[in-house]
Amino acid sequence: MLNALRHTKAPLLAALLAALPAAGLHAAEAKTPLTIDEALKASAAQHRPVLVDFQAVWCYSCYYMASHVLNGAEWNAVERKAIVVQADADSPDGQTWMKKLHASFLPSYVVLDEHGNELGRISAEQPREKFYPKINAILASGDTLDGLKQKAANGAPDAVADVLEAYQARSEGGEGLAWFAALSSSRQQDAGKNARVQVALDQLELAKARAANDNAAVIASAQKVLAQEIGCQRPYVLDNLLDASARLPADQRKTLLATQRQPLEHYVNTQVLIATPACADQRSAVLASADLDDALGDAAAASAILDRAITQTRQRLGNKLGSDRNLADNLRIYLLRAKRTAELDDYQQQLIAAYPDDYVYAYRYGRNLVETGKPAQALPYLSQAADKAYGANRLAVALQRVRALKALHRDDEASKVASDVLESNGPWFPKQADALKAALKA
Repeated sequence: MLNALRHTKAPLLAALLAALPAAGLHAAEAKTPLTIDEALKASAAQHRPVLVDFQAVWCYSCYYMASHVLNGAEWNAVERKAIVVQADADSPDGQTWMKKLHASFLPSYVVLDEHGNELGRISAEQPREKFYPKINAILASGDTLDGLKQKAANGAPDAVADVLEAYQARSEGGEGLAWFAALSSSRQQDAGKNARVQVALDQLELAKARAANDNAAVIASAQKVLAQEIGCQRPYVLDNLLDASARLPADQRKTLLATQRQPLEHYVNTQVLIATPACADQRSAVLASADLDDALGDAAAASAILDRAITQTRQRLGNKLGSDRNLADNLRIYLLRAKRTAELDDYQQQLIAAYPDDYVYAYRYGRNLVETGKPAQALPYLSQAADKAYGANRLAVALQRVRALKALHRDDEASKVASDVLESNGPWFPKQADALKAALKA
């Protein structure tokens, strides 16, 4: 994702996210670390790295990893090599460490040494055949960024690419470009002949432009990146181009975007909507395709790609929504994007029944009912969600409950809901708390 977290996809995210398998310490250890600090203490005692699994219960990309990747003998081997700790993006601990490590994608898998120094990371969902070579290489010979720089000082161009890609994974475009600019001219020229280096430099220029909110620079950089072979990154970079060009005159924008249609169609047809996808994030590819078609004024093509994705996903799921949560949640989004309202209404209730142990589907359905002017129907679902919500989620659910109760002129109950949640929340998640307070006063 880098959903996300467009969801979850986000390059920032927010939009920038199902519980993954529980990870254990050494067999001699009595408990699994509950926080990253606990894991680091265990790391210092055991001299094993820490693998932080940043995730969230709403993260469809995390659903994919849980169902398809983080299991079996290969995952068991990873758990023997590293101390694995889950970090929920909606918890205070998770949010604190995501900010500290500049983790802007969910899921993100960040490997730390016992002092909390980063040894490497993997961002967004990955197929098994890509994830395990990457994570095993990091665990076997992980280096801090300073260590990578030392290797790059006199090493091959691939060592320079390693540094640039590390900066890219952190979304630190300006810093990565500044490091490269400080290399000698001969080192820059030699490294610039390497395809990995060139793609990484263009990606860093794009990250720098995004951070500066410079739409013209984003457009220029995104076009350069999209002209290269970037594999599963294509829909994310295209999203940047779509967003940055949104304010251009319509004709100018269509001319700009028209060149992206053929390569995106080829990507979807050969790497995504096939029996064995090479790229794990089907959703981002489908939505980017629909968005591109809409921007080009081709509503029929946008509808066709969504219909195709809906049909294929239903065929793969059958009647077993619990068999693959990533696919099940993708279908929800495709129905929503296609505005197939009646089907979506029925399907959301099926999801609530299929996944009764977390808050997310009851919350989403309740929120939808509030937004469509059905507050009385929303309240039972929101109450169901409230029983399971926590952290930032608890505030989100309370916000919708307050809106529903106020719409029904049940202001005293709305005040009680808000005050109880704000008291239990303490000082955490101030933006969400302020939104709840504002809704109460509205």
